[in-house]
Amino acid sequence: MMLRVITMAVLAVCLSTAGSAQEATQATAEALKVTPDHATGVYAVREPVGWTFAASGSAARRYTYAVRENNKRELLSGELDLSSGEGRITTELNHPGMLLVRLTPTLPTPLLSTAVRNKLTIGAAVAPERIRPGEAEPEDFDAFWSRKLKAQAAVPLNATETPVEATTAGIEMSSVTFDALGSKAHGYLAKPSGPGKYPALIIFQYAGVYKLPKSESAKRAKEGWLVLNIQAHDMAPDEATAPSDYFLRGNRSRETSYFLGMYLRASRAVDYLRSRPEWDGRTIVVTGASQGGQQSFAAAGLNPGKITAVVVIVPAGADITGDRYGRRQGYPSWTSTDPAVVQTGRYFDIINFAPRIRAPTVAAVGLADIVAPPAGIVTAVNRIKAPKEAVLMVEADHTLNHINGNRRVDEALAELRRMGRLTIKKSWGGTAKVKVDATPHR
Repeated sequence: MMLRVITMAVLAVCLSTAGSAQEATQATAEALKVTPDHATGVYAVREPVGWTFAASGSAARRYTYAVRENNKRELLSGELDLSSGEGRITTELNHPGMLLVRLTPTLPTPLLSTAVRNKLTIGAAVAPERIRPGEAEPEDFDAFWSRKLKAQAAVPLNATETPVEATTAGIEMSSVTFDALGSKAHGYLAKPSGPGKYPALIIFQYAGVYKLPKSESAKRAKEGWLVLNIQAHDMAPDEATAPSDYFLRGNRSRETSYFLGMYLRASRAVDYLRSRPEWDGRTIVVTGASQGGQQSFAAAGLNPGKITAVVVIVPAGADITGDRYGRRQGYPSWTSTDPAVVQTGRYFDIINFAPRIRAPTVAAVGLADIVAPPAGIVTAVNRIKAPKEAVLMVEADHTLNHINGNRRVDEALAELRRMGRLTIKKSWGGTAKVKVDATPHR
């Protein structure tokens, strides 16, 4: 890898603030102008990766920086002086990977003198279509999950629906419960008012313990979906009683991991919707952000042939113990030093569910995301044996600057609702569609 610092590099600029720093940060952002050499954020192996950065007005002029490959191995660090107002950085990688730059202002301007230092993160993708798994999947991956699904199939659904007040006119909504293997699934079921059959949409939830907002179900039902918004936990949709550290519980065994129950409930949600008389008998789409995207991958991988499309944004659950092979580990970010935890993670990593997915998939990826790092997500996308599309959001971290991703999600869902199919656009910034290689690589 060769890196040449001229003055500064910025591709995806994401600012995090604390307390009174918010207004200062916003003003600083307005004074920063970034022009990447490639607007898509995508570069070829050994191709120069470059950005021009212009500072004006209240923007800080001096920064410290660190450049990392896959947000793990530090390649370079130092100071950047932008007192002249503009600068560039160029770099290149001689192999596929992600680049992440973290910046911190060192000289406060009058605007920033009393503010918490602003942290900026920057990302780029080098030959993302060629990024491969860091380790092989378990040899008994399919056998393990087949046993669990067979046992779950023997459990009656025992579904109950209790009407609840809808937040939007023209829809009907119920609180639903149904049995899964060893637990119960809970959520809100919503549909347009009156009789009819509708395409089905399962919304899986992001990380945390919280009450489900009815508005998510209501919005999509108003559009014409039969919607199941499912809790990630075995708790009623209007409760928030699950343990806050759930994502770490039982992670030394595949039999005790909290994610075993979560993934089985996700799969059971597919069974439940297929049993509903309001379903049109043709379309079932899974969607979600972060941990919701993680569950979407699991549900689709466990139900090949039953899912019409996967539409997700910044999906978590990839490279769960990625620190072991030179990548920033993704949520739930389990320790990579305990062999038992590492082995457990291999059964729940979405990278290993991806080759089982047979549905067209759209996945939005934040190039500056350190919670669901892009290297793991694109690895999962590359392994899908169906048409797939990665929407690379060059200015996005895990929570901010998702405009392009959200727009593509809405566009995809609208097409699926109207047509029952999903048209996959070209991936990776306009290059050819990904050639699938499902062989694990170390």
